[in-house]
Amino acid sequence: MPTPPDISDSEWSVMEALWERAPQTASEITKTLRPVTKWAENTVRTLLTRLVEKGALKTAENDSGTRTYAPAVKREACVRAEGESFMQRIFGGAAKPLLVHFAQNSKLTAEEVKELKKLLDQSLNK
Repeated sequence: MPTPPDISDSEWSVMEALWERAPQTASEITKTLRPVTKWAENTVRTLLTRLVEKGALKTAENDSGTRTYAPAVKREACVRAEGESFMQRIFGGAAKPLLVHFAQNSKLTAEEVKELKKLLDQSLNK
């Protein structure tokens, strides 16, 4: 899979729909997104075109000859790239201030704190 491209918030919505179920036509994606976004099919098609140009989506034709869209990048890779970009932009690439910020400003349950401690301990053993 290629390096994840920079994806806007609107494009992320389209990608989420396709990571959930692919391949889909533009009409199918519009039907999926319309209840939340209120986007017209032309808006969805514009976003699809951008995502294809960025290399985030690949196209094919279904049995009836209609263009379908599917992710060309994995969701996990895009999440990782977004996380690294956020950490770089907001915290200068430093993980500690990021973790401190979220620990101090999030309402974490005891179970979540336990899980985070376990993950941090595991990162020391790598």
